[in-house]
Amino acid sequence: MKLSWRNPRRKLLLCAVLDLLGMTLILVGLASLWAKPLQGQVGWIAITVSAYLLFGWLLGTYTVIGRPRLSRSTLIQRIGLCLLTTLMLVAILRWVINPPLDLWLVYRSSQISWLFPTSIWSLMVRVGLRRGALQSEEPKLVLVAPEDEALQALQAWKLTPTRIMPSWMSSEEAAVQKSPLLLAISPSVRSHPQYRLLLETLEQRDPRECNITTPLALAERQLERLPPTMLPEPWLSYSEIPWNGLFSPQRQLKRVADVVLSLLLLAVTAPVVIIAAILIWLEDRGPVFYVQERSGWLGQPFKVLKLRTMRAASPHEPITWTLPGDHRITCVGHWLRRTRLDELPQLINVVVGDMSLIGPRPERPELELELEESIPHYRKRHWMRPGLSGWAQVCAPYAASVEDSELKLSYDLYYLKYFSTWLDFLILFRTIKTVLKVAGR
Repeated sequence: MKLSWRNPRRKLLLCAVLDLLGMTLILVGLASLWAKPLQGQVGWIAITVSAYLLFGWLLGTYTVIGRPRLSRSTLIQRIGLCLLTTLMLVAILRWVINPPLDLWLVYRSSQISWLFPTSIWSLMVRVGLRRGALQSEEPKLVLVAPEDEALQALQAWKLTPTRIMPSWMSSEEAAVQKSPLLLAISPSVRSHPQYRLLLETLEQRDPRECNITTPLALAERQLERLPPTMLPEPWLSYSEIPWNGLFSPQRQLKRVADVVLSLLLLAVTAPVVIIAAILIWLEDRGPVFYVQERSGWLGQPFKVLKLRTMRAASPHEPITWTLPGDHRITCVGHWLRRTRLDELPQLINVVVGDMSLIGPRPERPELELELEESIPHYRKRHWMRPGLSGWAQVCAPYAASVEDSELKLSYDLYYLKYFSTWLDFLILFRTIKTVLKVAGR
């Protein structure tokens, strides 16, 4: 079974293509029905299509495809919001630009006549995809493992409730299940002489209908993370990670992109940082920036720079996790955290080479002592430069305990193993989505 980070997003890409196809056909149909030309309308067509797809992405109309537990009313609500926001944006742009009268597509009646059927089409596409239309039947996930290993694996799925959980069965029950099947068989079961005949029976079935893998590989594919408790010891040496190649084009491109994009972002966001700094100072007359020691590449300490979002702490105050509703967070700091603007000064850390734009988030050395003792493979996250954002930051909630840190580590280990330029692009886009939705903490 090929493991690829792109697999879970095939439905989303298919949905976006179908949305684009539906918008095109409906527009062509309206133009033919009304005998209106499409020449000269290209700019507004591009604006409307881009806005509809962008708002659909931001409002989660694509992510609902992979979440069958979400109610249909939630799906209708999200598509309705996408319709309204697109109409509002086009109306605002029309008011600002004041286009000539021959641009019939910008009128409210034309936009409603185009986008309302498009929304109905989008709803039908999503309902169809959630029911398995236009794609092969999803295989049934079956876990065959001893009780202790099974409970450990199922716990990993419980921490990712949006993903379909496998069914735990004995090898005898799994052998009589109908295809298509994706069987995750524990290595301890495979090596036991008692189950050899049953396993041979399973392996003789058509591999296109009965795919056999391991619980760890199944978690890797379905959850897009690597639970550290499921990993063997030893696991993944430094020489095996994609980042290790000194002259790797992807590694060199990553560093060039870090420097160029960081300098551009520093220039563009300088007014925002200045305004935020003034607001921080006005609130409590305290220091604007917050300098803290963090663990960097290979555990080497460095000073990270942030906009201060908490009240100034005493040097003797004990180090604690930041919890939801933490009383130490200031009013200005609350909004800076929500938008993640407090992280902007770390672009300086990226330019000087202490950090990267994408990578595992750096942690405080004092907290890492406990985490290294409690969580297997924790120090492996230091094998890449820490990042301003990362796979764990866009996939998991804020870490406020050892258990949360273990969950985030599972995403960091996945990123470590599957680092690539395309995965960095995916993380970048999801980070932008988090910022635009003001969904940080």
